[in-house]
This record gives sequence, structure tokens and C-alpha cells, in this order.
Amino acid sequence: MAETELERAEKRYAQAKARLQAIRNREATRKRKLDTRRKVIIGGALIDLAERDNNAATMLDRLIRNLTRDQDRKAFENWSSSNSETKDS
Repeated sequence: MAETELERAEKRYAQAKARLQAIRNREATRKRKLDTRRKVIIGGALIDLAERDNNAATMLDRLIRNLTRDQDRKAFENWSSSNSETKDS
């Protein structure tokens, strides 16, 4: 049985729609990865600064104390941003 013009058009439409969704998914993934990369870089820079600057260390300690999720706070157990170690070295 031959495909009708309508069936061919619907098939092309479905394929185009699937391609568009794939492009949207790739873009969303790219944006999430970039956001995560930025957070890691800023976090590392803040930790590095806190090791050298008391004001930054105080701010970082306050940020950690105000974390609302238990799993986030657990990541910082037994960790201190105080720079007393770097001063003594």
C-alpha cells in the first residue's frame, strides 16, 4: 500500500519534532554542565581566598552554617575555612 501525502507529511513532522527535541535536550545539558563548571570554579576560588583572607573565611563559614540541606552540610563536616594554618607556615 502506497503512503499518502498526508502520511509522508506526518512522518516528516514527527522526525522534525524528534530532531528539535534532541537539540533542546543537548542545549539543556550544555547549560547544566556550564552552570556546574562555573559553580566548581567559583567554589574553588572562594575556598582559596578564604585560606588567605579572614573576611572571606568568615563569609564562607557563615555560608556553610546557613546551608539548609543536611547532605550539603555533611560535605563540610570537619572542615574549616580558617586560615590559621597558612599564617603559621
